Amino acid sequence: MVVMTNKFFELIGGAPSYSSVSVAVKGSVGDAVGGTASRRALRWTIENFLPKIDRLVLVHVMPTVTTIPSPSGSKIPIEELDESVVSMYKRDLRKEFEQVFVPFKRICKSNKVETLLLEHHDPAKALLKYMSDTDVECLVIGSCSSNFLTRKKGQEMPLTVLGEAPETCEIYVVCKDRILTKSTNQFTADSSSSFRIPEGAEAYTESFSRTRSDKTGLSASSITSSGRMRIGRPGSLPHSHPTSRVYSDAQSSSTDIVLVDDEHCRSILRHSTVSTSKIQMDPRPHLKTPKSGVRAEVEQLRKEVQTTLSMYKQACEELVHKQTQVQSLSSECIKETERVITALEKEEMRRKAAAEEKEKHLKAVKEVEEAKSMLAKEFCERQLAELDALKQSIEKQKVIEQLFLRDGRYRKYTKEEIAAATDNFSSRKIIGEGGYGKVYKCSLDHTPVALKVLKPDSVEKKEEFLKEISVLSQLRHPHVVLLLGACPENGCLVYEYMENGSLDCHISPKKGKPSLSWFIRFRIIYETACGLAFLHNSKPEPIVHRDLKPGNILLDRNFVSKIGDVGLAKLMSDEAPDSVTVYRNSIIAGTLYYMDPEYQRTGTIRPKSDLYAFGIIILQLLTARHPNGLLFCVEDAVKRGCFEDMLDGSVKDWPIAEAKELARIAIRCSQLKCRDRPDLSTQVLPALKRILESANSRLKTEQANARAPTHYYCPILKEIMEDPQIAADGFTYERKAIKEWIQKHQDVSPVTKHRLKHSDLTPNHTLRSAIREWRSRSRLDLSTTLGSY
Repeated sequence: MVVMTNKFFELIGGAPSYSSVSVAVKGSVGDAVGGTASRRALRWTIENFLPKIDRLVLVHVMPTVTTIPSPSGSKIPIEELDESVVSMYKRDLRKEFEQVFVPFKRICKSNKVETLLLEHHDPAKALLKYMSDTDVECLVIGSCSSNFLTRKKGQEMPLTVLGEAPETCEIYVVCKDRILTKSTNQFTADSSSSFRIPEGAEAYTESFSRTRSDKTGLSASSITSSGRMRIGRPGSLPHSHPTSRVYSDAQSSSTDIVLVDDEHCRSILRHSTVSTSKIQMDPRPHLKTPKSGVRAEVEQLRKEVQTTLSMYKQACEELVHKQTQVQSLSSECIKETERVITALEKEEMRRKAAAEEKEKHLKAVKEVEEAKSMLAKEFCERQLAELDALKQSIEKQKVIEQLFLRDGRYRKYTKEEIAAATDNFSSRKIIGEGGYGKVYKCSLDHTPVALKVLKPDSVEKKEEFLKEISVLSQLRHPHVVLLLGACPENGCLVYEYMENGSLDCHISPKKGKPSLSWFIRFRIIYETACGLAFLHNSKPEPIVHRDLKPGNILLDRNFVSKIGDVGLAKLMSDEAPDSVTVYRNSIIAGTLYYMDPEYQRTGTIRPKSDLYAFGIIILQLLTARHPNGLLFCVEDAVKRGCFEDMLDGSVKDWPIAEAKELARIAIRCSQLKCRDRPDLSTQVLPALKRILESANSRLKTEQANARAPTHYYCPILKEIMEDPQIAADGFTYERKAIKEWIQKHQDVSPVTKHRLKHSDLTPNHTLRSAIREWRSRSRLDLSTTLGSY
């Protein structure tokens, strides 16, 4: 149905009721007003539906994104770009197209308004898919065309939607002066209502149509030869509706609207038919109406018809005159409009070209600026990273230095002091090489010390070096090597100097070096056990040595043993139960033949791991043999009852019973599984203490019968010498005594009474060692050692 927009729903008794109405809007990005046809359609929808519907949806179709512009001005297909770049561009483009709804939202001024942005290259297909997918009840579309029957370029979309819309959705196309619905999509005789003109009025109707067609130029197709007048009727209205009307304006003119009412047309045509029939009626003899009356009536009707025709003719002439004027004005306006449009198009083309050039220039400048900014940012970030790394390194060094400076448990030495003490690390000062590196003997603060230097190419050893400092600085025990100081710059540790070296040198003594007596060996075993017990009972966390061996047990001048090289010790935060095998991924550290087999197999470290090495050391002190296969040999000898044959032959007075008991303790400590080994504090130490008490009583008996040889006494003082020196007469004297004698008696020998050839003295090292051994044997009282633990 085609009807004037402001009279549409008045003719059918009111607007239909919908729960929601969708309005297709058109506009461009940056347009603050919106399309004219879309505004007209939205206002019409607001006037007719908005107070009654639940929601109003504004729909806009944006073109499908197939390419993305590059900074150089070219367009790149989206298939050649990364998905993240395409999604980012689509998201930004959708935000721009969302601005199309802004002017239409201002028109609505209602909270019921929703917006929907579709993406398709064909708006008609997008709207049809939207209707089919969402079951839209009503869709309103604006159209700029004043003639809905003609299809011009760009105006096919409303008719396409109108023709292909589903039956469940009502379509309203709002033109300038019409409303187009689905029923007017095709104007045919089948879809139009008609009425028949009476047969007697055909001549009049045809004459009227020809006259109107000739004078006004309007088509007479609405009146056919059969006398039917076809008038379009909307499908939503019933065919029997008595007030179906056709409203129309003359295109491009301001003439008045011509109203044709069906009932009025029928009454006029009936009147004309009756009059004509009366005029053409044959006279009959039985007709009672007088001829004069009929003629008068016909004459009156003829006059009325002539008057009507003359008025119609005059109206047509005026209409033609007005149309001529309008056409002339329209042609002038059209020409002027064409000139203006041409000028505007040229100006717009120049403006677009200038804008494109400007945009390209701005993009190029922007790219250059971004490249510069990124370059500067990367340079700044690199400098900041370098500064942060340098700052962190300096702060870490300061923290380490502060820790060393604040730690009062040992002294911090400088590189210069270490270099001066070792004569720039002279090879003459080297006394050995351990796990960390070389060991030097030097003097610091007028005290003989042993200096350990970390190897410069060992990164892992540096970590062990720092661990050893943190551990040893907390240890104070008579049988643990004392840390005197450190030099973090050189990676040096300063220990107290142990005159008699390591136990390894005495188990397998070199030529000319006396072996250890049995009671010194017993004491070393007990002292080592006491040092281990101290480490294992450390608080808050136990300390496991992990590399206990004869080379790490050092002896001072009185053969007192101390455990050294605790740098490989591991602080145990969680001690594993003896009965449970716990796997821990730790670095395997230790020495072959002394390493716990269970520790080698599983990496599980426990305090009892040191107990295995302790058992092997006991067997070595008893037999003076290599540790390889020693455990199995001793076990076999004990079983066969020939263990005394395995004892060190350099010691002649072994206490066999105590030695066998020590061997049994060593075998128990060297079991393959930790859970089979005895507890050090509660089982091993009491047994060792009992053995030493027995040995102490035997030693006292030997000391009671012992007497020093006569050549141990100084001829001057008549006392046992401390520092024996050989004089020019060949006799040995106490150093201080012989010097005082020479000064008083003018180089006269105290024994021969003859003058000495010279006053030089030669140290008697052999006699001094013998005196010291005799003193250690005679003065040894193991009860003092036992009472200290």
